Amino acid sequence: MWPLWPLAALPFEQKAFWDFTLDDGLPMLNDEEASGAETTSGIPDLDSLPPTYSAMCPFGCHCHLRVVQCSDLGLKAVPKEISPDTTLLDLQNNDISELRKDDFKGLQHLYALVLVNNKISKIHEKAFSPLRKLQKLYISKNHLVEIPPNLPSSLVELRIHDNRIRKVPKGVFSGLRNMNCIEMGGNPLENSGFEPGAFDGLKLNYLRISEAKLTGIPKDLPETLNELHLDHNKIQAIELEDLLRYSKLYRLGLGHNQIRMIENGSLSFLPTLRELHLDNNKLSRVPAGLPDLKLLQVVYLHTNNITKVGVNDFCPVGFGVKRAYYNGISLFNNPVPYWEVQPATFRCVTDRLAIQFGNYKK
Repeated sequence: MWPLWPLAALPFEQKAFWDFTLDDGLPMLNDEEASGAETTSGIPDLDSLPPTYSAMCPFGCHCHLRVVQCSDLGLKAVPKEISPDTTLLDLQNNDISELRKDDFKGLQHLYALVLVNNKISKIHEKAFSPLRKLQKLYISKNHLVEIPPNLPSSLVELRIHDNRIRKVPKGVFSGLRNMNCIEMGGNPLENSGFEPGAFDGLKLNYLRISEAKLTGIPKDLPETLNELHLDHNKIQAIELEDLLRYSKLYRLGLGHNQIRMIENGSLSFLPTLRELHLDNNKLSRVPAGLPDLKLLQVVYLHTNNITKVGVNDFCPVGFGVKRAYYNGISLFNNPVPYWEVQPATFRCVTDRLAIQFGNYKK
């Protein structure tokens, strides 16, 4: 029996964005970002900003450098008297229900706005107009039923998961040429909720639509995607052309769905794929085409209905065939008789300890 060890470090850990799993705490900026000094993320140079208005700090809030932290204060509205040189405004964990027209007036240097875990259901169409340099908007865990209108054209990252959004209309992201990352999971979105052209013009790198009501892979997402996460949905199959337009994917997350079938040839449209998550589905076999993915390194197939693993399911046939070596394959919690699997099956794995096998429970 193969020993059970954790998978090796995953190869394409997201470095460009704050951790999406940190729902209950604000990720900290470093001193350069907080002060407004020039950084690789595009913060304005310190000399280009007006002096700090140290005397301006809303009652009960904590103000340091250009960070204004007003979380967990029971606020009903956005506070006044916020210094105009503020670059990060933290308003999470309050009772704000509405964003009004002049709530952010004068905050022309704001870089990040955190509104996570409020009760926001209404946003004025001009609420974000003053925020000409806003790059990060975190408005998850609210009561929104639609994507906020007129988002700043400077926006790079939008985190809007755990709301009540059912529809993504065409044009809602119009003009957002800098947008790189959208997290919109935890909304009751169905495939029919995405209007044709809803993502037109976007050049996203990262998109997550997990914990929704998708029954298939959306066919109209940006072609530029490097990461697509559709875990915890109701997807039942991957058909031949479902992945046709996503040839730039490095990482594809389809875990915790109801996938029974992956049509032969479907994965051939993903030549740059490094990491594939298909755990917690209903697959009865290892998907065809894995040996042809020359850069694939990590495959999650645990907790499926796989009963057989063939000697050529993972590795190409023949000697000297060029491909990246796996550093992680998970097959545990499947009804496959592991003693029948030939050792040569994993000939293109860097280390046998990278394989998770056995421990099937009915």
